[in-house]
Amino acid sequence: MGLDDALIFTRVVECHSFTQAALGLGMQKSTVSRRIALLEERLGVRLLNRTTRKLRLTEVGQAYYERCRQIMLDFAEAEQAVMQLQQEPSGLLRITMPIEFGQLFLGRVLGEFMRQYPQINAEVELTSRPVDPVEEGVDIAILVGQPQDSTLIARKLFESARRLCASPDYLARHGVPHSVADLASHRAILLPPDSPRYWPLLGENIACQRVLSCNNITFAREAALAGAGIAGLPIMISEAAIRAGQLVELLPQARLPISELYAVYPSRRFQAMKVRTFLDFLMRSLPGAEGQLLEPVPAALLPSAP
Repeated sequence: MGLDDALIFTRVVECHSFTQAALGLGMQKSTVSRRIALLEERLGVRLLNRTTRKLRLTEVGQAYYERCRQIMLDFAEAEQAVMQLQQEPSGLLRITMPIEFGQLFLGRVLGEFMRQYPQINAEVELTSRPVDPVEEGVDIAILVGQPQDSTLIARKLFESARRLCASPDYLARHGVPHSVADLASHRAILLPPDSPRYWPLLGENIACQRVLSCNNITFAREAALAGAGIAGLPIMISEAAIRAGQLVELLPQARLPISELYAVYPSRRFQAMKVRTFLDFLMRSLPGAEGQLLEPVPAALLPSAP
């Protein structure tokens, strides 16, 4: 089997299209189609079932593709291993991350990284949606919570405790809860994956009056600041408002779930230098040791109080 044949076949499968594969390879579509036909003829098997709209691998084609893909990865890793001995981090670094983490922390860190390594370009998406780094071609996906996909590498960045907070105005109108049982009569602002029926307390089942649920911790903080209810907010997002007297921490004895942040990336024996170098830089820049709670957040990382 020639490497050219393996490359052409692999690109066709991954692009789901002869046309797109040809564009990526800088070849004519007719040439790509002919090379696949000759490959099937030489092997004496059908690798792809073709229709006017779709390409679908046959069973033997799937097995052949998996071997070809591994060969391509091994070949790319061999070249990469040699090149990395002489090159600094360079190229496009694609990262996705939670909105608040990007706004409060990672923008500054990435900027400093790019200052030190000027050959790096970056594309960053701040998002709350789940991201599959393999499917979306992302180098590093920073996610809340450990991913379920065991084929990915998940490196814990840090943990952040949550605490119950409310505005002075809310407490003046609704009273201050003095025990977790008192929360049953208070208005709740909830975040995923909080239950809509109970306060997010470890070891407790205290019914809540849900008035607001949202998937963004900054939104929940702003709603709490406006007096909508009590919210269980991560330290990183609530510390500045508490110090400024805009929020009041409630029931410090209450135990809330820990928010964990992971850097997730594809499992490869050779990791691109840009990815490895940035992950190491990120870990050195984090406000707290790996796996420890951010308590308290360094003042330099906090947004200014309005």
